[in-house]
Amino acid sequence: MNNSSKIFTIGVTFVVAMMLMLMPLPEWARPFRPEWLVLTLIYWCLTQPRNIGVGIAWILGLCVDVVQGALLGQYALGFAITAYIAIRFHQRVRNYPLHQQAMFVGMILLPYMSISLWILGILGEDPKSWLYWAPVITSVLVWPWVFLVLRAVSNKSSIY
Repeated sequence: MNNSSKIFTIGVTFVVAMMLMLMPLPEWARPFRPEWLVLTLIYWCLTQPRNIGVGIAWILGLCVDVVQGALLGQYALGFAITAYIAIRFHQRVRNYPLHQQAMFVGMILLPYMSISLWILGILGEDPKSWLYWAPVITSVLVWPWVFLVLRAVSNKSSIY
């Protein structure tokens, strides 16, 4: 498989994850939306650490900053740190069973969410509810499906 085809496939998965992130949900379900783009980033950092790194994560984060209307760099910083941690431990985590990978994903999402919470606190927009942390729980729960779908996509397009 040539490099441009690999980049295209990875890019499409990021676009789909961005669409899932932006998809309208009922008011009661919004706090429980999984971090689709971060989960996709973690998957590609674990499986393609030479192709997807901190720079790509920073660019994705800047895109989210612009789309969400957040402080420029808020999501970029969180995405970059998440990518760094995923790449740092990729050789170990790839060998874990899915339920242990899900726990690792939860542990990676905690610093990501903490950075966002810190920045929101600086801006005076801190959340008033425990529901701020709900995406960590839902992301851990959907990680096995995200992993299996993205693995099927990468196997089908022969990325490995």
